[in-house]
Amino acid sequence: MKKCCFVAALFVICAISATGLGTATAQAQTRAYVTTLATGNSVLVIDTATNTVVANIPVGVEPFEIAITPDGTRAYVSNDLSDTVSVIDTTTNTVVVTIVVELRPLGVAITPDGTRAYVTNDLSDTVSVIDTATNTVIATIPVALFPVGVAITPDGTRAYVTSSNTVSVIDIATNTIVTTIPVGAAPLGVAITPDGTRAYVTNFSSARVSVIDTTTNTVVAMIPMDNPDGIAITPDGTRAYVTRELDDVVSVIDTATNTVVAGIPVEVAGNVATPVRVAITPDGARAYVTNESADNVSVIDTATNTVNTTIPVSFEPFGIAITPAPKVPTSKEQCKHGGWKNFGPPAGPFKNQGQCVSYVEHHEHERR
Repeated sequence: MKKCCFVAALFVICAISATGLGTATAQAQTRAYVTTLATGNSVLVIDTATNTVVANIPVGVEPFEIAITPDGTRAYVSNDLSDTVSVIDTTTNTVVVTIVVELRPLGVAITPDGTRAYVTNDLSDTVSVIDTATNTVIATIPVALFPVGVAITPDGTRAYVTSSNTVSVIDIATNTIVTTIPVGAAPLGVAITPDGTRAYVTNFSSARVSVIDTTTNTVVAMIPMDNPDGIAITPDGTRAYVTRELDDVVSVIDTATNTVVAGIPVEVAGNVATPVRVAITPDGARAYVTNESADNVSVIDTATNTVNTTIPVSFEPFGIAITPAPKVPTSKEQCKHGGWKNFGPPAGPFKNQGQCVSYVEHHEHERR
């Protein structure tokens, strides 16, 4: 078994109106960005409308995980054997900067405001904090042994890091550990519910998923499951999808009852699949699963919990992230106090507050 440890582009064509205002006239495209572990040393881009590979982006050596900024303009890729993070401009699908971190970077997560990226360094027992405006490391946080996965609460106040047999909780305001939670052997993936009340952690060697109450930072449930690895939660928070690496199955957890309600086979024609990571589309309709041994990506219909297509890729696909939903300002107030910086396609990115306000005024006029 390989060491198993836990995107972004929205392409919109804007037409210029007679008044000089930009208006989105083309449908935003959702893309899945997939890292490759083997000799490819690249990130593959899948158009989820056609489920075809549309780009191949060279990055560092053995790219592992990937995360996208909330505005969809940048993807951050941990390069396991390069000790670096590649930053991809998703409008051009090119690497615009490479950031040196510490030894064996694995997990990547970005704060909800898009200003920081948190990267786990497996062999340095640290977490690097990257300022996404300057793409420089501004803090290095010691954690427990062999940190792997990282997830950030929706309110941006805490980062949960899996390492050793524990989960470290980092206060993002101070970049210090506020508590350490025992969970079980070999915690790998971690995902947090959209309401921020629960963190789900896969314990590979303990054969279970631990459920943490983020208010008390205690384990409140343990869900039996063989070989759990990657995990993702639907946008409505009702289901968690978990890859079971050695069983070629994706298990579905009902988060209301914390019980397994489905098991979805992802192998094709009896071939070993080795599902490792999973990401869910912004509308919650599909889950994309990377199958490391099969060199493909399974696409699961979440309404029926069946695989509706399999996408051939290459070079042992591993990490995966999907572009976020479009962000559009609906009031002038949202443009103030630097708020204009938070909007991506199809509205932005905006150059300044005035451009954001003009966008709102134009669309208010259209609605009238």
